Amino acid sequence: MKTVRIWFKKTGAARFISHLDLNRCMARAVHMAKIPLWYTQGFNPHAFITFALPLSLGMTGERESMDMKIDETKITNEEILFRLNKALPGDLRVFAVTEPKLKPGKIAFASYTLCMEPETGSVCQLRKEWEQFLSQEKIITEKKSKSGMLTIDIKPDIRDMQIREENGKLVSDCILPAGSEYNVNPSLLVEAFRKETDQDFYCEYIRHGLYDASMRNFE
Repeated sequence: MKTVRIWFKKTGAARFISHLDLNRCMARAVHMAKIPLWYTQGFNPHAFITFALPLSLGMTGERESMDMKIDETKITNEEILFRLNKALPGDLRVFAVTEPKLKPGKIAFASYTLCMEPETGSVCQLRKEWEQFLSQEKIITEKKSKSGMLTIDIKPDIRDMQIREENGKLVSDCILPAGSEYNVNPSLLVEAFRKETDQDFYCEYIRHGLYDASMRNFE
């Protein structure tokens, strides 16, 4: 028995697959690919498949991962990759299969790209208002928690914000807290901005990678 980490992209229409449906889709693909999964023992055996950090609905994932235990070591990582891609829809693509190096519990940050496309007005005006919004001493928003809604200041959580204009869109790259301990969804930042601006815009969210507390890549 060994554990492998499956790296995949979730793009296009697959962005709108819920995490529960993604789990089902992956489990079905593993079954169709005839990958020898390891099953738990006991009255109700089940396959060991876990995801590092579920992606929010509607968000593109460029470097997502899931771990699974397989029941033999004869099958190669290259064969797992080939078989899964044959069984998966086009907007879910496996690009690597590796040995896990870090536990998902070590995840502390994620990198994102926010692509805002104005419905009315110009990108230049949108950028001006976005930069003014980010320059505030505090950015207050509400965040859902297990104990209910919390009012928090997310300004200290924003790292390495880089802003540019590209193909008629306002593009912002940033790093935000992520993981089981504390998580800031980029939509909290965008929706807080939306409440303070007269601009109408559509925002696309892309998650590029995950990192530990020392900003090492989650591998």
